[in-house]
Amino acid sequence: MESLGALNVFAQAAEAGSFVGASRRLGVSPSAVGKAVARLEGRLGARLFHRSTRSLALTAEGGLLLERCRRIFAEVEAATQEMSLAQEAPRGRLRISLPLAGMLLMPTLSAFMRDYPEITLDLDFTDRVVDVIEEGFDVVVRTGEVSDSRLMTRMLGAFEHRVVGSPDYFERVGHPLSPEDLSRHACFQHRFPSTGKFERWPLYRGQDFVGDDLPATLSASTLEPLIYLAERGHGLACVPIFTVRDQLASGALVSTLTPFMKSTGKFRVVWPSSRHPMPKVRAFVDFMAAELKLGA
Repeated sequence: MESLGALNVFAQAAEAGSFVGASRRLGVSPSAVGKAVARLEGRLGARLFHRSTRSLALTAEGGLLLERCRRIFAEVEAATQEMSLAQEAPRGRLRISLPLAGMLLMPTLSAFMRDYPEITLDLDFTDRVVDVIEEGFDVVVRTGEVSDSRLMTRMLGAFEHRVVGSPDYFERVGHPLSPEDLSRHACFQHRFPSTGKFERWPLYRGQDFVGDDLPATLSASTLEPLIYLAERGHGLACVPIFTVRDQLASGALVSTLTPFMKSTGKFRVVWPSSRHPMPKVRAFVDFMAAELKLGA
């Protein structure tokens, strides 16, 4: 703390251009400023100012030290502000990017809104890769891994996929007994809007992937129409369990080929790195991690 105090005296003298000006800012005598700078120079073994009766100019070493001081005090100020903010109640606008499947997380988001009425949500649904910092997002929810060192990340939960159809569909067409039987079924495919490719059905026999060359009776860039049409008996969809939890519980949809399913996906929440996240960000991250049940 003594070193920080000496650095502050030095920085004030450099900014003011004189010991007298620094003394007015700090509320001490000019001689006290001069002595503090002299002691600092002694410890550093370098001259920080060119002194004359009329002016005070930084040496090259003094200029380098002033740059460092500015960064140090900016960090101290930022840390102080963050700690102050951390004590505040969560409030304000929270800009969130979610995948298109995130529409199916609306019940969880609705519960968050009830618990935090002073937070206003600004939701952006897209499957493209967003630049969290450049595009000004407070929080981003995505599947997969995160490698950006500028971001903090927390896993919300893992989930598996299921091939589902309605009882009426299975009564008419029958259950597939193996992945190869799907060639005789109406299969609804999820198409990634960013690439145009179909999301593969994670079907395995042992370690061998056997989910290739499935029919594409219908394709869509979001999951909702696939689930809707599967509920109404038009075919089969392969979707994350959490998107059809209610339908499976009520019997509106039934899963099939479960022994051949192998996928485990992960939902992560990421946000700009900070020692002390804004209260609204911390509230959202903690709430989603606690409330979002992605399993069966």
